[in-house]
Amino acid sequence: MTDHSMAYSASVRRLLDLFGKLPGVGSRSAERMVFHILKGSTDEAMALADAIRAVKEHVRHCRVCYHLTEVDPCEICRNPSRDAGVICVVEQSKDLFQIEATGTYRGVYHVLLGHLAALDGITPENLTIDALVKRVNERDAAGNPLVREVIIATNPTMDGDGTALYIQNRLEASGVNITRLARGLPAGAQIEQANKAILADALAGRVKM
Repeated sequence: MTDHSMAYSASVRRLLDLFGKLPGVGSRSAERMVFHILKGSTDEAMALADAIRAVKEHVRHCRVCYHLTEVDPCEICRNPSRDAGVICVVEQSKDLFQIEATGTYRGVYHVLLGHLAALDGITPENLTIDALVKRVNERDAAGNPLVREVIIATNPTMDGDGTALYIQNRLEASGVNITRLARGLPAGAQIEQANKAILADALAGRVKM
């Protein structure tokens, strides 16, 4: 909020405050967005409001993989052409989108909804790790495991690596093949910021943990 914000009406100040709370949006950017809405047509503004409302009302987590979806299970989990025997574990849906953009991965996913961070109070109970362990331990009618490989694609950061190690320990007894994305991803980088070529190489060069 800028120093002259009190010159705005109450409704404009409220919108400035709300836009200013968005990640990466400063006071100047918030002002530009508000003025864009004010200059635009009422129909455009209502369409934006309706789209935000629809997202909050209809988008939820897939009951299988916890990806964001409007259908449950999600389209990836429902797709018979995907290899359900290979699960790629990511921290957030935005990481899933990046991997999908490479066009090279044909397995399924499991979204953790974050990473372990003791200082922030994020423990295994706050993530979907128990659900992942349950998926990996599922068997068919003959008693054979349904999952052959788990690719751990957490971010190559201290918290991401700690989460990967914890998952590895939790899955060790299952006997599933556990791999990690190759370090084509620079240490400290975020998956969402990696380009398609780097992600494709990391997937192809994944290594056993």
